[in-house]
Amino acid sequence: MRTKVTLVLIFLNVALFFFIFKFERNWRTEAASLEARKRVLGPEAADIRTLEITTLARTGEFSLERKRDTWTLTKPLEWPANQHAARTIVNELQTLEHEASFTVADAAKNGQSLTDFGLDKPRMTVAFASGDPAIGGGAPRPATVLRIGLTTVDDKRLYVLSPDGDRVHVVRRSLLDSLSVQLAQLRADTLLSIRVYEARSLLVQAGAAGARIRLRRDGNRWTFESPITARASKTAIELAISDLNALTAKSFPSAPTGPLPSAAPALRVAIEGNGRQETLLLGEPVPAPTGGPAAAKTDPEYFAQLEGRNALFTVVVPAPLMAQLRNAQETLREKRILDFEPAAVTAITLGAPVLPNQPPLTLQRLEPTAGQTASAAPPWQIVRHTDGAQAGPQTLPADRALVQRLLERLALLSAEKFKSDAPTSADLEEWGFNRPVRIVTLNAPGSAAPVVVRLGTDQSRNVYARVGTPADAGTSIYQVETEILDDLPIVPLAWRDRAVAEPLPATARIASLKLTDLESKQALFEASFDANGAPTPAPADPKAVQAVLAALRALRAREFVPGGFAEKVSAAGDERPWRFQLDAAIALPGAGGAEQRATLSLFLTERLGGSQQFAGVKELDTIFALEQPFVDALWSLAYGARDPGPRTEKKE
Repeated sequence: MRTKVTLVLIFLNVALFFFIFKFERNWRTEAASLEARKRVLGPEAADIRTLEITTLARTGEFSLERKRDTWTLTKPLEWPANQHAARTIVNELQTLEHEASFTVADAAKNGQSLTDFGLDKPRMTVAFASGDPAIGGGAPRPATVLRIGLTTVDDKRLYVLSPDGDRVHVVRRSLLDSLSVQLAQLRADTLLSIRVYEARSLLVQAGAAGARIRLRRDGNRWTFESPITARASKTAIELAISDLNALTAKSFPSAPTGPLPSAAPALRVAIEGNGRQETLLLGEPVPAPTGGPAAAKTDPEYFAQLEGRNALFTVVVPAPLMAQLRNAQETLREKRILDFEPAAVTAITLGAPVLPNQPPLTLQRLEPTAGQTASAAPPWQIVRHTDGAQAGPQTLPADRALVQRLLERLALLSAEKFKSDAPTSADLEEWGFNRPVRIVTLNAPGSAAPVVVRLGTDQSRNVYARVGTPADAGTSIYQVETEILDDLPIVPLAWRDRAVAEPLPATARIASLKLTDLESKQALFEASFDANGAPTPAPADPKAVQAVLAALRALRAREFVPGGFAEKVSAAGDERPWRFQLDAAIALPGAGGAEQRATLSLFLTERLGGSQQFAGVKELDTIFALEQPFVDALWSLAYGARDPGPRTEKKE
């Protein structure tokens, strides 16, 4: 039984294979043959490289040539082609199909000739050649010619004579429409096609005798290679290349009023990309039309050519772009004079050679403390170098917010003017570099050498910068803003950490507070605080009291006064005695639940000028200016009870 079933299945498989091989193969072959018969052009149109269109009226003629994957217009002028328009024509030829066809011999039997179809003198002729003769070194293949005649009665189709001249095809009118494109639509809109992301170098030369300014991109940075070696502005260069890409040809005159731009370019701009280069040659400006009303002020128009092409055209170049290119050595230069990463700097040394008695000061970054997260700002310290008497350098904790602001300030320091790239000895002396007012040295691990910024001034108090290394001072001189000197004090107190003392621990509390007028010996404010911080008696201004308590828990200075504690403070041109005394009793938890008491006493001056008040701590041997919230809160405690408040109008 199983043998019979097996034999039946084998027989059915053989019959099915025979059916597929005999009949379906014929169907596929017939369909392919039908498709091939409908196509007007065969393999000769598979790889079109050159294309020439001629018309009976000799107008609208053009020629195209493909090099690699780029189409170029070669007639009536040599110009980059509109790639979309060129590919549309080629695609139309490669997919051209007839709706009907007949042989020339059959037409003759019916008393018709090529004249009846407009093919004896075709209205348009398409000649193309396929294959790249450069590959294999062979000669160019013979051109294939397609002749286009009249349209049909309904004007929706037209007659086309096959390349061998034996058959007339009736095809869609879309072929004629694609070949009748205007020259303006066939030309590429833009002059330069190398975009910003592809650009590798930029060359600008004004006039034949002008300096050749060459810039090259290295990764994400641009640098000047000639006539100087300097950093270039990535943003300015990319904007300039984008503006160059936006330039378009305005007209195509027969001849310029003077020499051709290729013979005597007033400006040469070359952009190099991946394996290709494009050069725009600008000539003389196009003369303004004479007569008639005065034209509105517009950007100038120039005669121009593309290097390697004979076509002459005019182009409108925006005045800002033209000025930028003519002064490229300055306009494309990076205005930020320092190139460093602020987070990588480990030491900043500030020196003042103009002050020989002032020792240099170093701000040094410390290693992060144990348990500190990687993202937290590292601590800094002040290292003051002394002469002779001291055994070694003195150190103080530095305010890391001030140091970070200095690094950011230096990173953004920009040139207001590029003064000179080849200063003479007289120039250096005039600009104050024989004895600079400041020398800033930035050290970073992994750098070849520290970065050194030398700052000098002239008689007009202008500030100039010179960037180099300890061994090489550098050649470029930049004029920078004068305010930079205010950010570079050599006094250690200017960089000292603003914390007057260590903040109170979270378990400590302020048990009592007393503000005394030292002149009258009277208590202006006095209160005690329970374990929850509630004051007794209740103050008139609770917010001011809380502000004072918060300031005392983390006592900070707006600035420190040089020297130690003294009985008077020199401020506002006068010696100011202490006017108030603020005593705070601090309770710290001790063993067995008992509290340990300590007293913090601040001596205070009167409030000066509304925003300034000085404080002194005898135990810490320091005098400092209070921060504004502390000043305002103390005013409320000292004078709040005597403040009559706003005037009230009497009602009649």
